[in-house]
Amino acid sequence: MNELYNFLFSWQLFPEMGTYHTAERPKSGTYKINYLSAASLLQIDLNWVGIDNNAYNTSYHINPNGDRHAIENNVIFDEAAYAFQDHKNFTIHLYSNGAPFVDISHEILHNGYLKVIETKFEPDGSQTIDISIYHKQLSVLPYAASVAGAVIKPTEVGMIKHKALAAMEEQTDLQLNQIRQQIELLAAQAQEINRRKELSMMIYNAQLSFTPVMGNIYHLYEKKDGSYFLSMIAPSEWNNQFVTIGSVKMLADHTWIEVK
Repeated sequence: MNELYNFLFSWQLFPEMGTYHTAERPKSGTYKINYLSAASLLQIDLNWVGIDNNAYNTSYHINPNGDRHAIENNVIFDEAAYAFQDHKNFTIHLYSNGAPFVDISHEILHNGYLKVIETKFEPDGSQTIDISIYHKQLSVLPYAASVAGAVIKPTEVGMIKHKALAAMEEQTDLQLNQIRQQIELLAAQAQEINRRKELSMMIYNAQLSFTPVMGNIYHLYEKKDGSYFLSMIAPSEWNNQFVTIGSVKMLADHTWIEVK
């Protein structure tokens, strides 16, 4: 279940970041996703504290092989199925009395937060959507923090290393993507500056019979002998015999840009 390693944490709720329609905004909450390797089951534990300080919790197991299967000891829903999209997305489908009850989609966001979208299917055919945002509960360490701590088994060590590797790859890929975007932005800016420079050189080498004013729109023409001149008269305002290069405007740095 390598695709689940990014999700196998205890997550702490950001109550103020969520959107809730089926119930009032909770006061606090935790969402724990664990994989029971011995039973090959995905364990889900949800614990919320409401505004009224009453605690609400639910716990169930999912068979992550994709098949729809029965869930025991749950009075709200009785069947479930698991759908995996990629290492950042998976969905749990819950059913009640044979009908879709709730779809719970999970997404790891770019900032490392967990976004959980619960789509509830109402009896009248409508849908209500609740969105919750969680962050990793860092106080819950996946390793022994003291000499008296629990002994880590070899299989758990492999899972911890895989989690660290997946987190490292995700963060470095995110950083590289940010740098790549910055490089592309700088390259685009350099090309734009170069275009302004070339146009400005053309204008300053052209014939000028007036002093250009910053922000005003002028029109650049090419004569038959290949020379250029700048005019305040637009192509539509006179029957000229020259080639229209374009309409231009001077910026504060005395470079020129073409305008439509």
